[in-house]
This record gives sequence, structure tokens and C-alpha cells, in this order.
Amino acid sequence: MRTLTEQDKEFICELNAPCFSILKPEEVELVRSSKTQVLYRKGDNLTKQGTFASYVLFMIKGLAIQYIEDVNNKTFNLRIIQPGEFIGLSSIFKNNTFNYSSIAITDCQVFLVEKSALLEIISNNGPFGLGLITRYSEQNINLYDTLKKVMYRQMNGRIADTLLYLNQFKESNPEIFTLLSRKDLADFTGVSTESVVKLLKSLQQDGLIKLNAKDIEILDIEKLKELSLRG
Repeated sequence: MRTLTEQDKEFICELNAPCFSILKPEEVELVRSSKTQVLYRKGDNLTKQGTFASYVLFMIKGLAIQYIEDVNNKTFNLRIIQPGEFIGLSSIFKNNTFNYSSIAITDCQVFLVEKSALLEIISNNGPFGLGLITRYSEQNINLYDTLKKVMYRQMNGRIADTLLYLNQFKESNPEIFTLLSRKDLADFTGVSTESVVKLLKSLQQDGLIKLNAKDIEILDIEKLKELSLRG
């Protein structure tokens, strides 16, 4: 993790994301004056579950995994965080701590924006506030869907869901599967690493996927969707 300054070649001086385009000039200046630009290296934690949250993160570049942990250090991966997404929105409205962890799977550039600044803008800029609430609601809906799949689907259905979900990122991030270990896939699926390895081999034998070292190529997406629904 390293704080970037205007002298660093990686520094991004403008707020180019669409969500910031509806801010008034004085609000843009408020965000600019209350943000810190940080470079996280692959493997760095962007947030840690249970730690104090004085800021909200905004992903500029890179990919990260959002996950939750239990008291026994078991983890469950919730989603991939992409550029243009906020991390820690719940801390603006209610919690003073992060309710999940996130870890960089590539080098990531992030804005850390003070919560107080965002709360002030939300109070005075309805369209911006509505946009944040919409994003937060979409994240919650996705989390409920994830919970239902883990609770009601068998292992074959879970691994199919995981592969279909991650495959969505392959067009913009062709290396997505190579960035993830088999344990990462297991933590998305909610089963052991050993079970994931066996399930992948079984899917390859059935002609649904092809394993190329760490990379995974989906050969029959329709059958994989069918397996997901039956799961």
C-alpha cells in the first residue's frame, strides 16, 4: 500500500467516473480536498472486517475480492469489485466499521474519500444520493441471491454458478481465472478446495469446461447454466 501524490506517474488528478459527473463544482472540490489516492499491491487488504471506517473507497483501477470471515478464520467470497465501484457504503449511513473484508487480486488504485464529505454531498445533492443508494441496494440484492444459492443448491450447482459468475469478467479481464487460486474458487462456492478440484475435473470430463493450468475455458455454457438451475 502506498499513498500517491501528484509527483507520481500513476496519479490521477481528475474525477472522471460517471457518478461524479453530476456533482456541482463546489462538491467536486469537496471530494477532491477530502480524498487520498492510494496504490494497493496485489495481495493487500483494502478493507478489514470489523475495523473502524472513517472513509469510503472508490475503485479507480484494478480488481479485488469482497469477502466475509467467521471467528474460525473461514472465509466466503461475495463478489468481484471492479473499477467504478464504491467499497464500504454501509459505513456512511449506519456502521462505523467495515462489515466485510476486501483484498486486491491485481494492483489497485483507489480513492479514499472521507465519509463526512460524502454525507454532506448526499444531504444536498439528491441525484448523487439516489445513485449511491441504488448502488448499495443492487449490492444487497446480489448478496441475497448469493446466500440463496449457497443455502439451496448442491455442490455441482454451486460450482456452475461460480464459473458462470466469474466468466462474466473474462471479456474485459481475460486473465480473471488465472488471478484466482483454487481456494478462491472454493471460497466463492462454499465448499472445500479439494471438492472444487474434483468438481472441475468432473466438469472437464463431461466436456463443459477446459482446464488450461490455472485458466478455465467454458466450452458449453448452456449445459453449465442447466447444471446451475438443477443444482
